[in-house]
Amino acid sequence: MFDWNDLKAFLAVARGGSTLAASKALGVNQTTVARRIESLEHDLGFKLFERGQTGSRLTEAGQSLIVEAEGVERAAIRFANHAASQMRGVSGALRFTTNELVANTMVIPALVEFRKVHPDVQVDLVITDRQLDLQAGEADLAIRTTKALEVSDLVARKIGDHEMALYCSRDYASRRGVPASPEGLKDHDLIDVTTEMGELPGATWMMQHAGGKPPITRSNSMGSLMYAVKAGLGIGALPCTIADADRDLVRCSDIIEEGRSSSWIVTRRELKDTPRVRAFIDFMAPHLQQELRRSEERGRLRLAEDAATVVPFPTKSVG
Repeated sequence: MFDWNDLKAFLAVARGGSTLAASKALGVNQTTVARRIESLEHDLGFKLFERGQTGSRLTEAGQSLIVEAEGVERAAIRFANHAASQMRGVSGALRFTTNELVANTMVIPALVEFRKVHPDVQVDLVITDRQLDLQAGEADLAIRTTKALEVSDLVARKIGDHEMALYCSRDYASRRGVPASPEGLKDHDLIDVTTEMGELPGATWMMQHAGGKPPITRSNSMGSLMYAVKAGLGIGALPCTIADADRDLVRCSDIIEEGRSSSWIVTRRELKDTPRVRAFIDFMAPHLQQELRRSEERGRLRLAEDAATVVPFPTKSVG
């Protein structure tokens, strides 16, 4: 295997016509250039230049290697540029997937701050409530919210824990009131989710306690579910960290134990240490954790404001 520095000296002498010109182009002394040419000629087993008083002229063998050496040079430049971009974290775009509700309330605002730190990282959002297959390359990273992560070769960093409760809009509460117990759900309009979303434990709990009453509508995304509740269509199960802080919503129930879950940022093992992925995870995880804490505090303050007029019904004592 030939030393790339020897090949650089070879090309510099060929282009400059002398070891002196090559030394100036490379920023090294003339003796170093001459030594590298001798080393390369020794490794190859033949002369590359004819030396004379006017400089160095390529031999026929040397001339035949110029194209190949230039090819190595281009590859080395590409390699160096790629390595530099890796160090800067700008080696390519990221495909990041999450659901619409998390994207709109948490991730997109966070991307504004992320781009201030890493302006050359392109984050392509794939918004869906369907769990994309990261191993198959459908996305590079995802936020997964579930009771427990499935066993897989994916690597994960925890963001936080979440609770669910039942909510309705203020308009709905003024028109229909709020249920005083789980049994009272049968007298209200309920919003369920479709099977496309998978199981939403809070919604499952609500329908199990509705006395067999069918929902008035079902949603196939968390985003549309929240907007259906806010529009006043009925009562639905929503994450407390987001819904408690929303002044358009009224909490109808205490925490639903079955609805507790956690969220993680996950990615493929082979991507976890690439600079752009590492930079994204290292920024996004603590940023989202901080935003969740702020949202929870806003939610506590708002619930305290509602305490005089709305009393969420208990859920823990119901079997």
